[in-house]
Amino acid sequence: MRRWLEFVAAWLAVKSLGILPRPLARGVGALLTRLAFFLRPPLRRAAVFNLRLAFPDLSDGERRRILRSMVRQVGWMAGEFSQFPRYSRNTIERTVVLDGFENFDSAQRLGKGVLFLTGHTSAWELAPFAQSLFGYPLHFLVRPIDNPRVEALVNRYRCYSGNTPIEKNKSARAMLQILRKGGTVGVLIDQNTSLEEGVFVDFFGVPACTTSGLARVALRTEATVVPAFLFWDEHMRKYRLRFEPAIALQRSGDEQRDIVENTARFTRAVEDYIRRHPDQWLWVHKRWRTRPPGEKPIYPF
Repeated sequence: MRRWLEFVAAWLAVKSLGILPRPLARGVGALLTRLAFFLRPPLRRAAVFNLRLAFPDLSDGERRRILRSMVRQVGWMAGEFSQFPRYSRNTIERTVVLDGFENFDSAQRLGKGVLFLTGHTSAWELAPFAQSLFGYPLHFLVRPIDNPRVEALVNRYRCYSGNTPIEKNKSARAMLQILRKGGTVGVLIDQNTSLEEGVFVDFFGVPACTTSGLARVALRTEATVVPAFLFWDEHMRKYRLRFEPAIALQRSGDEQRDIVENTARFTRAVEDYIRRHPDQWLWVHKRWRTRPPGEKPIYPF
């Protein structure tokens, strides 16, 4: 019964926003996420703690401003997500512009596959969706949602533009096959992971357990790693999908050392983006939760 109610709630939320005009859907989405943030103290505690850890010199007022903007960004994403069935190649340019696309294009022309490195930034669900509508579909890693009905609903919307999900727990072989064919795989690397799946690299000066999967696949293949992040451009009133120059890989012959070093390079790309747009990253996630063996937890709650 609980799973069925979760599905009904998700379906109603998506459909209700979907019948609204885009500006109104974004506004209602922002109100709903603001309410959810207010009603979930654990989310607020994590977000405030993370901001203090990453930006210790900011004032409390500046942190509050960043969190208000973050909540609004997530709400806007909910509104955008509900509009996915309405978008087409002819209409997406009204919402998203490509920036630095030559970095992705040159990587794709090599024919060895592209690893699209990204994170939970701004309306992150819109980034791969828009890229596909622009004519460059990709496969993307997803963590299964506990409720299979909700997962099916979410993935149906994600795939309207022609993208294909890959379940994270079954991703290694699928990624290798796609890259060998010159395809593109999108990978989010900005969340905490387990000791078994990750390595510790600095993130805002604090060791953070980070997935090593991207580095392992990149080293095993000749695929190019291109960082790409979506952000809201207030001046243009549009989203920019910014492709950064490809990240050069270290290949010293020491596999473990190369995995750690390349993971650190990937993580620096995420951190650089967040430092430029601190109000457009998802601060509510406990990014530093996993600690090295024997080290005390960072979070006091």
